[in-house]
Amino acid sequence: MANRAYLRVWTRDLSEQTMIAEFARFLTSAPVSEGKGNFQQLTVQAVDSSEVPVDEWDLKEGTFGPAEVAALAAQHINDDTAYIVQARWDLWTLDMDSLQWKLGPQPLVLTCQGKTYDHGIAITEGHFHADLGFEHLFTGHAGLLAPGAAKNPFDSSDHPIEKTFRSWMANPENLRLYHQKTRENIQKLFGWVEAVEAALPVERSELCSEGEDNFEARLDAILAQR
Repeated sequence: MANRAYLRVWTRDLSEQTMIAEFARFLTSAPVSEGKGNFQQLTVQAVDSSEVPVDEWDLKEGTFGPAEVAALAAQHINDDTAYIVQARWDLWTLDMDSLQWKLGPQPLVLTCQGKTYDHGIAITEGHFHADLGFEHLFTGHAGLLAPGAAKNPFDSSDHPIEKTFRSWMANPENLRLYHQKTRENIQKLFGWVEAVEAALPVERSELCSEGEDNFEARLDAILAQR
């Protein structure tokens, strides 16, 4: 199973009184795809993730921006509640079958977590949390990009697709393009982090992933590589 990457944000003043306004600003900062339906669903979850959702809205058919989504969330303001938005943002992806590049919508999950939701999970996971999608969208496959900073460089899988990929990447021009497209994804992510810090009273933020001990350092290394 592919590893996933996350953004976690803690603010200085999150409370039951400020959380919806800050959630609206968090949504506004997100570089979601343009057009109708890119905020796709809002789920209001109370107590913890094992509970039946308090409310859900399908947003795909309407015109819902950050203010409209936050207004729906504001119908259920409680410190033990999480507000979860399914969205999309445009990233470069490499189709492993055709080995063709495409810039298009990828899933993005944006969450605001009240201080007492799920036994205070916000302490470790952030008041605001984003599931960014697959880690390799920002690090590449097989440790090919900045291998000195990779946790597991040079994947030795014998799967036919992996073999084709490594053979294709032996061409310097293909590797250069792979680096360029991955850098563009990283730059979009870093630009978003800067936008969050401008929009919210951020105490600290963190980029992390399931596969890298220091995800941010890996991204910095890929950006610095020439």
